[in-house]
Amino acid sequence: MSHRDRVGVIGVGLMGHGIARNLQRAGYPLSFLEHPGNQPAEDLVSAGATPLKSAGEVARHSDIVILCVTGSPQVKAVLFESGGVLEGLRPGTIVIDCSTALPSSTAEVARRVNEAGGRFMDAAMTRTPKEAEEGRLNLIVGAPDALFSETLPLLQSFAETITHAGGVGAGHTLKLVHNFVSLGFSAVLSEAVAASRKAGIDDESLLSVLGNGGGGGVILERLRPYIERNDPSGFRFSIANANKDVGYYRAMLEDLKSARAIADTVGELYGSIDEQDATVPELIRLLQKN
Repeated sequence: MSHRDRVGVIGVGLMGHGIARNLQRAGYPLSFLEHPGNQPAEDLVSAGATPLKSAGEVARHSDIVILCVTGSPQVKAVLFESGGVLEGLRPGTIVIDCSTALPSSTAEVARRVNEAGGRFMDAAMTRTPKEAEEGRLNLIVGAPDALFSETLPLLQSFAETITHAGGVGAGHTLKLVHNFVSLGFSAVLSEAVAASRKAGIDDESLLSVLGNGGGGGVILERLRPYIERNDPSGFRFSIANANKDVGYYRAMLEDLKSARAIADTVGELYGSIDEQDATVPELIRLLQKN
C-alpha cells in the first residue's frame, strides 16, 4: 500500500465516516458514494474527499474500495446491481468488505469479484462509532496471506487491533461468533437488570456485585451508563441490527449443522421487541415492561 493509492468508501455511516476520516488523516486520496444513509460528510469534502453519484464511479476512481454497509443484501446490491462496483472495477482493484455478512454469501461475492479481475477480502469490524472516529477499531480479516500483508498499512490507519483469522470468509465467520457472544451477554445482563429492579434491588448494589463477580467485563461497562443514568451512548447499536446479526449467526449454524439452542433463544428475544429502532441498552427498559 502507498499513500498514492486512491481509496473509495461506500457507506459513510456511523462506522464508515470514522474509517473515511482516518484514511484522510493517513494521507490516502479519498472518494465516497453519496447516499442518504451517510453521516454529514462536509468535513470529508473540506479535507479533499470527492463525493460520487454511483458505486461504479467510486470503483473507477479507486485502487481500493472499502464497503461499510449493513449486511449481505446491501453488499451484493452495491457490487452487482446496475451502476455497481463491478461496472467500474479495474484489474487488480482491491475490494475490502467491512460489513457484517453471511460467510456463504461472502464466498459467492469473492468469487464474482475475482472473476471480474478484482481482489477481495473481508475485514469485519468490532467496537463502536466512537472508536471508529478515533481510528481504534478492531478488525477481523479473512484474506490470503499476501493480500493481508499488502493491505495491512492501510488497515492500520483506522484500526487498533487487527486479527488475520484465515482465508476469505474467516473474518465474517469470526465476526458473527463475536457478535453472538456480545449480544448474548447483553441479553442476559438486560434480563438480569430488569429482574433485579423488579425485586427492588438498587442499581448500585447490582453493578457492584456483577462488576466484582461473574458479570464483570466489556459488555457490563457498555451497559453501565444506561443502568446508572439512562444514557444509551455506550452501545450505539440498534435492536434491529442485533436481530439481523443473530439471524445471520443462526443461519451460519444451520449451514454448519452446529448446536444452536441458545442462539435461537437470543434471536427470539431480539425478534420479539416492538421497538426495533431502540438501542441494545434500552432492552433493559423494554424488558421491564413485561
